[in-house]
Amino acid sequence: MGAQSAGPLVVGVDSSTQSTKALVVDAVTGAVLARGQAPHTVSGGAGKESDPSQWWQALGEALDQCGDAARQVSAVSVGGQQHGLVTLDAAGAPVRPAMLWNDVRPAPQSERLIAERGGAAAWADRVGSVPGPAFTVAKWAWLRENEPAAAAATAAVRLPHDYLTERLTGEAVTDRGDASGTGWWASSTESYDAEILAHVGLDAGLLPRVALPGEAAGTVHAGHLPLPKGALVAAGTGDNMAAALGLGLRPGQPVLSLGTSGTVYAVSTHRPADPSGTVAGFADARGDWLPLACTLNCTLAVDRVAALLGRDREAVEEGGGVVMLPFLDGERTPNLPGASGLVHGLRHDTTAGQLLQAAYDGAVFTLLKALDRVLDADAAPDAPLLLIGGGARGRAWRETVRRLSGRPVVVPEAQELVALGAAAQAAGLLLEEDPAAVARRWATARGAEYEARPRDEAAWERLTATLADGEPLLRP
Repeated sequence: MGAQSAGPLVVGVDSSTQSTKALVVDAVTGAVLARGQAPHTVSGGAGKESDPSQWWQALGEALDQCGDAARQVSAVSVGGQQHGLVTLDAAGAPVRPAMLWNDVRPAPQSERLIAERGGAAAWADRVGSVPGPAFTVAKWAWLRENEPAAAAATAAVRLPHDYLTERLTGEAVTDRGDASGTGWWASSTESYDAEILAHVGLDAGLLPRVALPGEAAGTVHAGHLPLPKGALVAAGTGDNMAAALGLGLRPGQPVLSLGTSGTVYAVSTHRPADPSGTVAGFADARGDWLPLACTLNCTLAVDRVAALLGRDREAVEEGGGVVMLPFLDGERTPNLPGASGLVHGLRHDTTAGQLLQAAYDGAVFTLLKALDRVLDADAAPDAPLLLIGGGARGRAWRETVRRLSGRPVVVPEAQELVALGAAAQAAGLLLEEDPAAVARRWATARGAEYEARPRDEAAWERLTATLADGEPLLRP
């Protein structure tokens, strides 16, 4: 096991798009005593799909890699990718592969649902979010329309983290955080919305119960995993809610996450309802709210541009007036599901390094533009931006964020924040403590600090103008 433990052990799981990670953590000190990781595959082509049984297999493999430490844990929690549509038959087997969050095929269904139920403002007021193509409700509507036999064969509908929690415990349980990304859980009532479910032809009996914050989902009953039978299982949550727990966020602390997708979010005590649809009015895993904006194109898009230019991803050059909006896969923020990448302002003297820097600028710009909507009016304008995700380790990403945000930046040392947040939830359940307070005791947000730089207003204005003027090209 390596390090000695001071307290009981817990497991935090991060089941993401690409892999499942498991951390065995000391519930008192936050020391990571063992870790494991196993990959999954995502289909190519128009749809983004995965076989849920792969996630279960990967969880087993990740726990096996944790060795004896996993066999000594007292509590478990699963954080998982949000929005995915998992359809199960009467025997609990997947009817078809899960449709993942980044599957934009339901764009037409999303637009139709918004129009049919009173428009964007009505959805934001009732549900807390305007259901874009990522939302589970749009995916269910797409399935009923395009694969009616699969929809008819569905005896249970789950989110990815619910699926794993149910296989661990035998109980159909979700939490308010992940449920708030479905489009059929209303933040106004904190319950499933009977009218929306009726509108999309989904029986509420097919859905899991929503556990209260701090409530257990059950206990481990699956015998073949290297976990003690009877260990407590927390309700789990969505990956963004888990990361917020993992950082021990207090209201008003802004987070910018640079991964396959980019996200900006902050904990709020006010229920969000953004009629523009830019901000998803998610619930958090504790009882507060987690207004969040997500972009589809982040590190993968910039890495693709670097590869096209034949340059290392750090080989950027400042200067020049070129602008790039790297919407290589369509985009969610702004909502342009049919968009492709756009370059404007090329000159004879534009260098490859400037073009690569423009890709970084375009990705960061859309996130920072959304951050203005995410933060409450009373949030401090000079609060440090917590920079997390794989991109946070890259100098080019960090310096672009500093140059375009004008804020100080902190890069937490702790990695694997989704798994750490799930571990904090498990520890909170076990020790009967607030999981965010547990994470603060673990000092997970401590890291390198970078002072604010003056914001590059000229680049900001070029990006704003290009996005506005280029919209007819971005909306084919």
